[in-house]
Amino acid sequence: MKRRILWSLVALNVLLAVTLAARLTGENAAAAQPAAGAGGVRRPADYTMIPGEVTGGSSAVVYMIDTSNGLLGAMTYDDSNRALNTMPPIDLSRVFEVGGGQAPRGTRVAPGAVAPGR
Repeated sequence: MKRRILWSLVALNVLLAVTLAARLTGENAAAAQPAAGAGGVRRPADYTMIPGEVTGGSSAVVYMIDTSNGLLGAMTYDDSNRALNTMPPIDLSRVFEVGGGQAPRGTRVAPGAVAPGR
């Protein structure tokens, strides 16, 4: 009886030693998830939400920027209709390619101001 227990404990220790050796000497390589275009799963977007107010209106608005896909959207709550109004998303890459429509900066001076060097 004692001999059987002794040999089973020896066998268990050998098994544990082999498992430990395999664990320490095995390759520990990590692989990243493939991109969405390469047939991989598309990752969830990162959102930035900014509260704001509508000029000339009585309600507030929440602007949502999808930083992963470059989209801007907005939502507002209408108390009278008890409805959530949404704005269709805007592609920010197109907006930044075209520009904001401001006049280019140059030597023009604001009315009533004196130009430098005069």
